[in-house]
Amino acid sequence: MTMNKKVPVLYKVGKFLLGPIFRFYYHPRIIGKENIPKEGPILIVGNHKHLYDQCLTIIATKRGIHYLAKKEYFDDKKVSWFFKGTGCISVDRSRKDDHATQLALEVLKDDGAVGLFPEGTRNKTEAFLLPFKFGAVSMAKKTGATIVPFGITGDYCFRSKNLTIRYGTPWKIGDMSLEEANDKLFHEVETLMKQSLEEQKK
Repeated sequence: MTMNKKVPVLYKVGKFLLGPIFRFYYHPRIIGKENIPKEGPILIVGNHKHLYDQCLTIIATKRGIHYLAKKEYFDDKKVSWFFKGTGCISVDRSRKDDHATQLALEVLKDDGAVGLFPEGTRNKTEAFLLPFKFGAVSMAKKTGATIVPFGITGDYCFRSKNLTIRYGTPWKIGDMSLEEANDKLFHEVETLMKQSLEEQKK
């Protein structure tokens, strides 16, 4: 299996049919979508609180995004067709999945877009953010891809009054170490989340 930046047909159809329904039902605020580069390799990276987090970015940009998703979705015959057909990349979270990483690197080397959640899983704890894994910054370092940070806050409910995704300024790792880059990414996502929460208090 190889990956490229071409947007799968099912991705386009799903976005066209389901995007307006998602927008109407959840009524999300999308802030800073102009920060998402229209071309070139990008990693769209942020916190993970809900199964539908990726939908917020899908409706925010015309670019097709290859999301890394846990392999359990691909093992389930009821939904595997959807994840495969929309260009998602299967990740085995029980081990270091070099194959998944390689597929994501192929997308980036082809000037494509990859979306991932460095917390590694949905945050169901009381912690504001879970520690970030190094996958995103490692891939950005290897490919020279631009990182686009985002922070999601609020509730997924009908006509939500606070569901918000906020995109920050895109940046490249350059000469930073992976530790420095990961710390920067963590604090940027944290700051974006806090900005949205502060605005909601006003």
